[in-house]
Amino acid sequence: MPEKKDAKPEEKKEEKPTPKDNLVTTKHSIKIGGQTIKYTVTTGTMILKEEVLDKDKDAEVEKPRAQIFFVAYTKDGVSNKAKRPITFSFNGGPGSSSVWLHLGVLGPRRVVLTDEGEMPKPPFQLTDNQYSILDETDLVFIDPMSTGFSRPVEGEKSKEWHGFSKDIESVGDFIRLYTTRYNRWLSPKFLAGESYGTTRAAGLSGYLQERHGMFLNGLLLISAVLDFTTIDFNLNNDLPYILFLPAYTATAWYHDQLKFKSTLQAALKEAEEFAKGEYASALLKGAALTAAERASVVAKLSKYTGISTEFIERTDLRILDQHYFKELLRERGKTVGRLDSRYTGTDRSGVTAMPEYDPLFAQINGPYTAAFNDYIRTELKFETDSVYEILSGKVWMNWSYGYFQNQYVNVAETLRGSMTFNKYLKVFVANGYYDLGTPYFATEYTFNHLGLDASLRKNIRMSYYEAGHMMYIHMPSLKTLKKDMTKFIKDAS
Repeated sequence: MPEKKDAKPEEKKEEKPTPKDNLVTTKHSIKIGGQTIKYTVTTGTMILKEEVLDKDKDAEVEKPRAQIFFVAYTKDGVSNKAKRPITFSFNGGPGSSSVWLHLGVLGPRRVVLTDEGEMPKPPFQLTDNQYSILDETDLVFIDPMSTGFSRPVEGEKSKEWHGFSKDIESVGDFIRLYTTRYNRWLSPKFLAGESYGTTRAAGLSGYLQERHGMFLNGLLLISAVLDFTTIDFNLNNDLPYILFLPAYTATAWYHDQLKFKSTLQAALKEAEEFAKGEYASALLKGAALTAAERASVVAKLSKYTGISTEFIERTDLRILDQHYFKELLRERGKTVGRLDSRYTGTDRSGVTAMPEYDPLFAQINGPYTAAFNDYIRTELKFETDSVYEILSGKVWMNWSYGYFQNQYVNVAETLRGSMTFNKYLKVFVANGYYDLGTPYFATEYTFNHLGLDASLRKNIRMSYYEAGHMMYIHMPSLKTLKKDMTKFIKDAS
């Protein structure tokens, strides 16, 4: 009989090391409004766990899934945290890190640009931000998945987080975890978001209440978009053509292209009345519009946009935003910006229908990228060789809005519900007149159609600035924004 061979011993699976938080703390001070504030900065990644099914144990277990990067600023010497507000902040994209609000307006350090917000000659610098709101509130800047240094743990794929629902869940769960770890449940709590970050903030107002029982004091919405019906140009959606019109007027006024003399405010008032009156009625009528009515609308569109009547006729009375960026200053060989239409760009060709790039991003990308990468290592002492993803096109291009299948993205109803359930929730909205990404008139429309009970409408506060989407890069607007946010936080706390 053949000899029996010894059975091979079972190979043990090599266990992966458990991911751990990676945090660094540093001490600093700054003078704001004549007051010296000493503060601690906590920088790094916090491990976010989720309950998953362990098939071997046939039970739900907590499993590390994500490493969320954040920078937290807390004022030293605060004996009662329940009286000290805390604000969780993020930008938008989706796919953007929190660097813009962090180093542009809210945090104690600020990127140096010109007073008008233009890029200075390299190399770039940081300076103390005397307009920071750290004197009023602690600050936590959060980078959602695949932005900044936030990444999935080893073995997980980031794609799962690149969508509306999972984004809200992960950012909300991070806020709960931070609030618990650092004992801030009794503190007045705020969310600050910009652009798609306002979409996220409104969504979070509902998620935090419903999932974690966390009630907020206020939302600071900078360049808000809650209902994408107002900004998504489509053949079956005339609303954006109406709601963008006053911002076109502001842009034409700034570049001296209006065909009548007026102050900015007077021109905007005229344009608003035309937009919601005669123009809205004309688009509603469509082909039923008479020749005389059409001629009147064409002439007034030209008057309020600075665009020729011939071009407007060819658009069938509907001026697409991308076409406007290119057409307004075509004779000068310039384009105007989407995020801040005060800025102009130069394309290779003057005959294309749409611009090649956004002039604002060309001004800010270099200074913010250089400043943050230096700041994080030299001042905050957080060291990693990973790329800090300032703005990831890969995330933005593949973002999933599956939650809103067959409808426009709309979190306005979530905000209405949150404000109804929590009658103390207040909302501050900052609008730039030269913002052609999330125009102020579209934001007004959204809030005017929120469906709030009359008793709650006083909880919404609108502010306006003669700048664009990132109004804080304009020094006069930054100074005003600081005053407005300070008053709002005090009132809401």
